[in-house]
Amino acid sequence: MKGKAVSVSRDKRGLPAAIRPAFPHVVELTSQTTEKRKTDTMKDYILRTHAAVEPQMTSTSRHVDKKPDLAASVEAYQLQAHPEVDPIAPTSLADISSRGSQPCASAGPSRPILYIGMDVHNDSIAISLAPSDSTEVRRYGIIGGTHDDVLKLLNKLQAAHPGTQLRACYEAGPRGYPLCRFIRAHGHSCIIVAPSKIPRKPGDRVKTDRRDADQLARLYRAGELSAIYVPDTRDEAVRDLLRGRYQISRQQHRARQQLKMFLLRHNIRYLGKTSWSPAHLRYLARVKMPFAEQQFVFQEMLDVITEAGKRLERYEAQLPGVVAGWRWEPVVRALMSLRGVALLNAATLVAELGDLERFTTANQLMGYLGLVPSEDTTGDDRQQGGITKMGNGIARRAIIEAAWHYRLPARITPTLQARQEGLPKSVTQAAWAAQIRLHRRFKHLTGVRHKKSQVAAAALGRELSGFVWAIGRMVKPRPLIPDNRIP
Repeated sequence: MKGKAVSVSRDKRGLPAAIRPAFPHVVELTSQTTEKRKTDTMKDYILRTHAAVEPQMTSTSRHVDKKPDLAASVEAYQLQAHPEVDPIAPTSLADISSRGSQPCASAGPSRPILYIGMDVHNDSIAISLAPSDSTEVRRYGIIGGTHDDVLKLLNKLQAAHPGTQLRACYEAGPRGYPLCRFIRAHGHSCIIVAPSKIPRKPGDRVKTDRRDADQLARLYRAGELSAIYVPDTRDEAVRDLLRGRYQISRQQHRARQQLKMFLLRHNIRYLGKTSWSPAHLRYLARVKMPFAEQQFVFQEMLDVITEAGKRLERYEAQLPGVVAGWRWEPVVRALMSLRGVALLNAATLVAELGDLERFTTANQLMGYLGLVPSEDTTGDDRQQGGITKMGNGIARRAIIEAAWHYRLPARITPTLQARQEGLPKSVTQAAWAAQIRLHRRFKHLTGVRHKKSQVAAAALGRELSGFVWAIGRMVKPRPLIPDNRIP
């Protein structure tokens, strides 16, 4: 092994002579171990500034009492050469990722942030912590699933990290919004993450609660999570009413299909034109099965359909009174100016979509409803498929049901005229423009383009959502009355 050799360090190349260190850089010929090189490399990624990186100690540098501040000299040179560079700009990958999840703050020192990833279950919650000034993710453990357990955790973390902002997140699931509202009511930030928008590694085949919590905390710190809209408690109550009616409607549809398949299996056919009309119901009342067991099954199936119809009537009787006292009633009335959008569809759209102001463009609403075409493009090869069907399926269904009305020529019917009374002129003009455009579009798609009517209805639903977005922003809701109740 040769002795020590002195050479000019490569890290001084390209720097002005004024800021080069006065002492020669001594390089040992003995090779460093792999662990030592990894440690020196990770210091540049973990620490937020290069000034805090400990310089490597060599045999010559140990005898130097005063060493020049190379990092400060480089920073001064950069400011002289590029005066427009922000001195507080990110200086490492860790700095950039930690600031990505934070909102733009005003001038002044920013508080450190502790990101909390929670994998929430019915009886337990797995907790992981990700500090903003580090790249590590620490596993806190598993706590109980009640709100009191979460409050104890927040108080303990706040006491252990005074002056630190606590930001929590968890996946949308059966626990709903109460936990998020509870954390926000105690002065902390919390978001609910869309599970379909969480980045996942294709090769990661191990899934545990602790790993999920680690992933949430890490991605939240990096700014890679998409938060969902958290409605007001009153808005959620109206949405629960409309979703309850939708579930009864699906149950009735399923029971009708089961009864028709039961009769078809026994070669009993209805020769009328419209099913489930008064004439069809009178026909079913005259049906007699050959065996008593089959008659019992038939009568039970028919009773399920009848009871579902009565339940739907009770739900629909509640709807006008609920909308009349709702703060979104002006927006609902404005959407009712559109053809095919009556009280039920308008209330469903407003309850499911929430505040339309959160969509900056109509294309964002179309993408949220899953009405945009899917695409698989590689280089110059572009292929488009059917609609993505992502997002809110109930609102998408309501939009496409309304779009079928635009296959008919534009016309103001007496019923539509009654719904448009008292509305601003801009709203009625937009509703009339929707009729003209969408009917012309339907004729073009089914005639010139030879598209199926179902495909044309989906395309009309996409454009109709743009008119819904425009009209929903023309009318403002009533002021929100704050609800101080903590769920």
